[in-house]
Amino acid sequence: MYLFVINKKSGNGHGYRTWIKIKAALDARAVRYRYLFTESAGQAEISIAETLSEQKKWLGVAVIGGDGTIHSVLQVLKDFGIPLAVIPAGSGNDTARGFGIPHDPLTALDIMLAGQTRTADLIATSNGLTLTALAIGFDAQVAENVNTSLYKKVCNFFRVGRFAYIVGVLHTLMTFKPCSVTVTCDGSTTTYPDAWLTAVSNVSSYGGGLHICPEAHPGDGELDICIVHGCSRLQLLRLFPTVLSGKHVRLPFVKFLRGKQLSVHFDQQRLALGDGENMSAGPYDISIEPNALQVYAV
Repeated sequence: MYLFVINKKSGNGHGYRTWIKIKAALDARAVRYRYLFTESAGQAEISIAETLSEQKKWLGVAVIGGDGTIHSVLQVLKDFGIPLAVIPAGSGNDTARGFGIPHDPLTALDIMLAGQTRTADLIATSNGLTLTALAIGFDAQVAENVNTSLYKKVCNFFRVGRFAYIVGVLHTLMTFKPCSVTVTCDGSTTTYPDAWLTAVSNVSSYGGGLHICPEAHPGDGELDICIVHGCSRLQLLRLFPTVLSGKHVRLPFVKFLRGKQLSVHFDQQRLALGDGENMSAGPYDISIEPNALQVYAV
């Protein structure tokens, strides 16, 4: 039996519309399932844990929603050892992109029903688990500004979520101020003055398709870290178009690290988002939990 967790409000109601299609397909194929509607992370975790505690043979938990909804179920899935299925219905859909899951809901459903899973690592902090990326600094502030904006709703309506992020970059660039950050990766410590962001990634892209750590792989047992520091606002603005293709790796003010244990200490308070959800409580001590999750994927 499968458990479906549906965020009806994801993508301006796209979550509920997606569920209607999925439910019809499940009924037509006589697939056994249960389903839960959720609107908050706390509600989702409690409801899922109670349901999975029932003595049934659970084949997987399918999330119909965005990255934030997926983020809310990571701990309970890890605890119960039940695979995650992703049916994207959010605006960014970084999890689906990171695991090669198509945007079409019925095709995503077919992937789950085919039964093939991939092992995934999880990013662990004192604030919980993250599957895609932990963004600290400028990129997190961009995402926060986008999520609270009117232009995100407009872009979601026209199915152009990436454009909302581009607008958010311009919006944030006007007010954000860089500061020093000290990063310790597997025991080696370096301080970077005038740092704009530190992105800790488990997949190659985030923010609707920005390839911040092009070499990141969700099952390699390591954290991939990108630090942008020591550049002007104009240089930072020029950086973002290159992130779409991963060409920013050649820029002198972009530093990449890889390791299993990481500490990030900003001189000033910085917003941190894990899978797009607020996880701000620095300093940040971060580690990789290898093979912590199974994900239905090709």
